[in-house]
Amino acid sequence: MSGARDDDNWAKPVERLEVGAVPEGAKGQTVQGRKLTGPLQGFGQMWQKTYQVRIDGKNPEEIIAVWKSSYGRFWPKTNRFYAPIAGIKPGEVGLITGKTGPVKLSTGVMVLYADDRSFTYMTPEGHPFAGWITFSAHEQEDHSIAQVSALIRSNDPIYEAGFMAYGNRAEDKMWTHTLRELAKHLGSPHEPTAERVKVDKRREWKNFGNIRRNAMLTGMFRRKAKRDHTGS
Repeated sequence: MSGARDDDNWAKPVERLEVGAVPEGAKGQTVQGRKLTGPLQGFGQMWQKTYQVRIDGKNPEEIIAVWKSSYGRFWPKTNRFYAPIAGIKPGEVGLITGKTGPVKLSTGVMVLYADDRSFTYMTPEGHPFAGWITFSAHEQEDHSIAQVSALIRSNDPIYEAGFMAYGNRAEDKMWTHTLRELAKHLGSPHEPTAERVKVDKRREWKNFGNIRRNAMLTGMFRRKAKRDHTGS
């Protein structure tokens, strides 16, 4: 019985992502039909990043329930997360609009795993990074810890250049902001911590061709084609 419940927490294997209904304001073209990418499919150096914040007066299940139901609420205003209609459940796809540095970006994630204490996203082709990012909560002494943990590498050479120039710092700001807002929403005044570890300094040049799926470039070309078509 336990094994069956565990199986229900994992997404079924998929060859390519299906977006389904697209919320107003979101764009699904750079996610629809794309394959999922883990760190082995990425290009850049591999990083393990861990962000944590102390939460007082809430157990892990309460924290994760709030995080799932209001996930995008805790993001910076420059980015927007369009939650799946069915909620953050295994196999569901969420869409993202925002910026990578100065450039607009539309992408998404698939919910790879979800239970009462954690949920994990996996990224599609064209996303700024290839890998997994897990949101979790656990007890520690007389309080709880909310955590964001990412094992990632940039998806292609363009993203890697951006990651080196500003992406690393921008990602740190993104997740410390998220945890700060989550803690504040739950009535906890503590500041988040951040830790970066470079797991692999090599770049996977065999995956250079990932650049063909770059969601940032795809979006730029689509916007240009639309402007040319409308004559504006």
